[in-house]
Amino acid sequence: MNQAKIGKFISQCRKNANLTQLQLAEKLNITDKAISKWETGKAMPDASIMLELCDILRITVNDLLSGEVINMENNNKINEQLLLDMAKELEKKNKTIWTSMWTIMIVSMIALLSGILIAAFLIPEGVLQLVVILAICVVFLIPCFYALKLEVSVGAYKCKNCGHEIVPTYSQALNAMHMGFTRYLKCLKCNKRTWCKKIINKEK
Repeated sequence: MNQAKIGKFISQCRKNANLTQLQLAEKLNITDKAISKWETGKAMPDASIMLELCDILRITVNDLLSGEVINMENNNKINEQLLLDMAKELEKKNKTIWTSMWTIMIVSMIALLSGILIAAFLIPEGVLQLVVILAICVVFLIPCFYALKLEVSVGAYKCKNCGHEIVPTYSQALNAMHMGFTRYLKCLKCNKRTWCKKIINKEK
């Protein structure tokens, strides 16, 4: 999607409706700064207010996401292109999240090992050293929990038995036994527990 084009389209439709940015913002119960960001292509309207925005501007969601009024003849072609664009954006977002997760894990592991080595060599053996090492390990768990949240938020886990793609809750993933990015999950389709491998992009 071309945010700059969509922004100009929103601006034109707002003017056609004889509304200022402030008036449109009041109708949507948001700030006029949000409207300004849309119209300059710096942000997109939230999905929660998109229908209301389109109703006020007297356009369709397809028109809004395309940045132009769509003729019925071209509607199906435009829909297909919008779906492709959205799929590409989702794939890009998933890759970004996955990269962030790996970065967090690698940095955390380096920090953990460095902290343990420092504690082992600089703090005399005894209770204090043990407490410091345990504290470092506990602190290490915090980014691990966040990394798991990122892992669960993208893609799915593929059932080894039937091939069904499972999207577990955070709690289900946290409580499941795992080896790397393979988790022991229950499949809702075949009703069996198997070692389910993580896949980033869902199969079509």
